[in-house]
Amino acid sequence: MQYVSFRTASTHTSVGAIIGDRVMDLGTRLPAPTAGLSPIRRLLHAYDGRLPTQADDLLGLPGFPLTDVELLPVVPDPSKVVAAPVNYTDHQAEMNQDAHIDALGVFLKAPSSVAADGATVTLPYSDRRFDQEGELALVIGRRARHVAAADALHYVAGYTCLLDMTMRGGEDRSTRKSFDTFTPVGPAVVTPDEVGPLGELRLRTWVNDELRQDADIADLIWDVPALIAYASSVMTLEVGDILTTGTPAGVGQVRDGDDVRVEISRVGRLSAKVSATGAVRSPTRGADRGPKPPASVTPVRQR
Repeated sequence: MQYVSFRTASTHTSVGAIIGDRVMDLGTRLPAPTAGLSPIRRLLHAYDGRLPTQADDLLGLPGFPLTDVELLPVVPDPSKVVAAPVNYTDHQAEMNQDAHIDALGVFLKAPSSVAADGATVTLPYSDRRFDQEGELALVIGRRARHVAAADALHYVAGYTCLLDMTMRGGEDRSTRKSFDTFTPVGPAVVTPDEVGPLGELRLRTWVNDELRQDADIADLIWDVPALIAYASSVMTLEVGDILTTGTPAGVGQVRDGDDVRVEISRVGRLSAKVSATGAVRSPTRGADRGPKPPASVTPVRQR
């Protein structure tokens, strides 16, 4: 089953399940409003992170045509976005880095950076390089602390596509990746039963009509259970938190007017536009510092 956060023309905001070409509104099944929690986080609390996986469980709910709703970020208000740096060996090679995730740990992106499928990524500076990074992400369904890798998948509500937009330079990762609109995520949270074995998933990213990234999720250095186990040993993972698993080789510069798409088999396709409208000169001087991305896009490997 696929779940989305959405808004209607009447400004009704809710969470729904996609069945055919309609969004079934689960708003009537939500517990009383909880201060600061979006509908999808309230739904995850109500179902203890295990969302219904059968259409029969949703019979009788009101619905809307999918074309009549505005999709929001799958979780509009995560308490945090936890990200994995250098979690593919081919990306480590293209960035010429001497360390990967097992030495770097994880980093945080600002929750305010999340954006919806179809959103516009706004480049803030006219004198800096910005790259696309397509990734598999997951949504935490149950509060997690010191979770063993063997139990980690029981804490996953579902999977989604994510773009980790990045400014290159020597500033801290959390700064370079946390600009507003720099984390498009969606379009839906897909329940684990529908996604199936993670090792069979394939990730591809296009910029305009150029295929830039093409990788198997099986090639992650730290797989999803290992990532959850480590992150939960550092910080408490709250319901609705987003964990993103890292990007493979093929990162490259994006510019004003570009269209970016991430597709993950059995998970979905996420799209975003790029705009430099209003860009100004960067107030920081890290452009010539930090990891060095390739001057040209790493060629997609032959399959």
